Amino acid sequence: MHQMELVRLATTGSVDDGKSTLIGRILYDTKQVFQDQLEAIEDASRRRGSDYVDLALLTDGLRAEREQGITIDVAYRYFATPKRKFILADTPGHVQYTRNMVTGASTADIALVLVDARKGVLEQTKRHAFISSLLRVPHLVLCVNKMDLVDYSQKVYDEIMDEFRSFAARLDIADLRFVPVSALEGDNVVEGSEAMPWYHGSTLLETMETIHVASDRNLIDARFPVQYIIRPHTMEHQDYRGYAGRIASGVLRPGDEVMILPSGFSSTIASIDTFEGSVDEAPAGLSVSITLEDDIDVSRGDMICRPNNRPQVGQDIDAIVTWMSETVRLRPGAKYGIKHTTRSARALIRDLQYRFDIETLHRVDDATDLGLNEIGRVTMRTTAPLFFDEYRKNRETGSFILIDEGTNRTVGAGIIGGLAL
Repeated sequence: MHQMELVRLATTGSVDDGKSTLIGRILYDTKQVFQDQLEAIEDASRRRGSDYVDLALLTDGLRAEREQGITIDVAYRYFATPKRKFILADTPGHVQYTRNMVTGASTADIALVLVDARKGVLEQTKRHAFISSLLRVPHLVLCVNKMDLVDYSQKVYDEIMDEFRSFAARLDIADLRFVPVSALEGDNVVEGSEAMPWYHGSTLLETMETIHVASDRNLIDARFPVQYIIRPHTMEHQDYRGYAGRIASGVLRPGDEVMILPSGFSSTIASIDTFEGSVDEAPAGLSVSITLEDDIDVSRGDMICRPNNRPQVGQDIDAIVTWMSETVRLRPGAKYGIKHTTRSARALIRDLQYRFDIETLHRVDDATDLGLNEIGRVTMRTTAPLFFDEYRKNRETGSFILIDEGTNRTVGAGIIGGLAL
């Protein structure tokens, strides 16, 4: 189990398209539901007057969600099959919770975009597909759900597939796939469907298990943002000085020559330590403590990289921002705190270049501000240099959040560079 590949999923789409039910079906049909959990949702389904077991209750955990039958927060579920381990984020469908969807999809390897076969492609479907593309989710699977309510019609499925393909052609989606399913009945979710003999593709679970995700990760550009300096005050480890953090991208090994930014000093990696012990190789995603051959002043927020493969260093940033605040709007001239990898600074919004019209994918060039869930391109200047790559090249070092310094709340999420629409 420890050696199995981990894949992160996010379910997206409009409200009532069946995202939570689909996840419940996957968990139930892959035998991930304990008997006491099943009895609890059976009892809850009866009390709600349902004549079937509402598998959506497996993921809709908040009281408000259960009462309204919708997803508000991002619900995470963990499960495994004989082939892979999965972390699945069930994101909300309502427009006002788009910011939650951004959170759930930001780390996903695969986005499952659901469409109600009766309603077809809606504005929120397009919004979530656009955001998934913006966040560079490598694989997008359009799940045409509730096929049982349209008599498993191939004509309906083909029309939805053609409409979505036409829209997605304007997006930057590397891998797009389609699966017709019925989450309620279980058709084409884990097992194949006898009701749709015209469909000859993989089930949704087979698609999730076989999509190749290993090559999506950046294993070329070594980036190690320093999060903490480890100096044990014990006689046994009095000479130990480690630099702890999570490897953002690339692979590091003892003996590698590295450079520390912003100082520009170079050294060689002496050891790479983990909780289980020292390792000979540390890939992206692993949390480690690195020691260097030379005694160099390294602080939180510094970046360890290779001398001949460095990130960009600068204070003038061009980025696409998704606004997340209900109370304040993003306007040119405003100042915010910025958190980029492990580095903190302040940022001044110098200009709002344009806002995206999600429905048409056109630019609104005369936009003067951004409100809740709106997306636009901005230029800003930070009080300290950032060590960054374009988001399309490195999702870890190409993203940041903006913070309201008065309330300490996250008010915006940004990606550096972005789509050239």
